[in-house]
Amino acid sequence: MSRRKAWNTDPEPLLRVEEGFRLDRVDPDSTPGFAGRKIDGLESLAAGATRLAALQERLHAASTAGDVRRVLLVLQAMDTAGKGGIVSHVVGAVDPNGVHYAGFKAPTAEEREHDFLWRIERELPRAGQLGVFDRSHYEDVLIQRVRSFAPPEEIERRYGAIVDFEDDLVAQGTTIVKVMLHISKDEQRERLGDRLDRPDKHWKFNPGDIDERLLWNDYQQAYQIALDRTSTARAPWYVVPANRKWYARLAVQQLLLRALEDMQLTWPPADFDVAEERRRLAES
Repeated sequence: MSRRKAWNTDPEPLLRVEEGFRLDRVDPDSTPGFAGRKIDGLESLAAGATRLAALQERLHAASTAGDVRRVLLVLQAMDTAGKGGIVSHVVGAVDPNGVHYAGFKAPTAEEREHDFLWRIERELPRAGQLGVFDRSHYEDVLIQRVRSFAPPEEIERRYGAIVDFEDDLVAQGTTIVKVMLHISKDEQRERLGDRLDRPDKHWKFNPGDIDERLLWNDYQQAYQIALDRTSTARAPWYVVPANRKWYARLAVQQLLLRALEDMQLTWPPADFDVAEERRRLAES
């Protein structure tokens, strides 16, 4: 099989959350749209990295001529699902000068004094940047819902606030790519076990991950509600099966490539006389 033809169909519509979507019907082991094997996926990922880097450079270049557009990748998942791998192996292929990364943990005392979107707004990418949210404003309707850190009426308000917030971002030139990496409970057990078995992985293990694992079904329900309430035509959700790390990385790369290609980016024209500058260069 040709490595370049391993995609047998566009994965974007297969991964997009539409009306009637059910998270419990998504097989975390599946590879929607991809007919190849792991080796095909790895080769496709390497080939796509060059294209992604070129498009990101074009996005950055366009901003120097006043183009206000930018891309925001939102990554949400249960622990160990592979968000860090996406950042390293997909986003890591582009020029870091054009990337704005933000990882959101439990809100600080200062952040709790403001609306939940306050800290998010401070980390939005600028024009020409590829922004990456490692967790995001969705923590405020996921863990806060499961753990009852906020009252039910406040959680309900936040769904609408998120939709309005994202609509405004899109209107201002942001393309939002929202990805939930979907792993199985058994796969998470194996990945947590690997962190315990390997001394070089102990730094990545958090005992609190097991506490959250005990609430697995509650989190799945919270994700289902969030997907239902906040997947819109302007900012849809994509659920990416993530038991196979190589596929998850490849799928997210494809979503970013599509987002950038749809922008139809062009190089900004020179704001100087090229012929004259070439003459001056020859004489210098």
